[in-house]
Amino acid sequence: MTQPSAPSAAKRLGAMCVFCGANPGADPAFRNTAVALGRALALHGATLVTGGGSTGLMGAVNDGALGAGGKVTGVIPDFLKNKELADLRATELVVVPDMHTRKRTMFERSDAFCILPGGVGTLDETFEIVTWRQLHLHNKPILVLNVNDYWSPLIAMFDRIEQKGFAHHGHAALLTVVHSPEEAIRVAEAELAEPKPIVRFSGMKESHI
Repeated sequence: MTQPSAPSAAKRLGAMCVFCGANPGADPAFRNTAVALGRALALHGATLVTGGGSTGLMGAVNDGALGAGGKVTGVIPDFLKNKELADLRATELVVVPDMHTRKRTMFERSDAFCILPGGVGTLDETFEIVTWRQLHLHNKPILVLNVNDYWSPLIAMFDRIEQKGFAHHGHAALLTVVHSPEEAIRVAEAELAEPKPIVRFSGMKESHI
């Protein structure tokens, strides 16, 4: 897979990609937060970018955005259109040939990323976008919306990776933990206006983003 080229940072949040589960999860707070995030993005005037599904938290975040008059861009592989019940309400539904193209397209359409609760697919998307940032392929904000401590074990695992010598010091700068949709938007805008310094790794040549 060809990795994304490094774009220049935006000055205002025009589009946020939300990674989240195609299932609703066991805690009603997950769905409520997804709806609230979609609504907050719409009221902010930012486009919501999702994986294109209509079920679970993907459908919920779409509900919030569309219900508040916002724009939604859904990106879904052709083979998942029926399996994930593609959300035909989306302002724009982009059908792509495979999962790799889906992730790249979501990356290209977004100024920032917000991680809601989800499963293995959400973890896959999260780790890939964090890895790209670690490798200096982009410097877009990555926010983990830690609803009712859902992501606390993952956050602890990132700390453990650094403690055990598999990441350089400063690894925590790759993502930011937030606790509400409003905070996610506020932090994303602040970081877009003043991007974080890229994490320096010993042995790597400097790259420009």
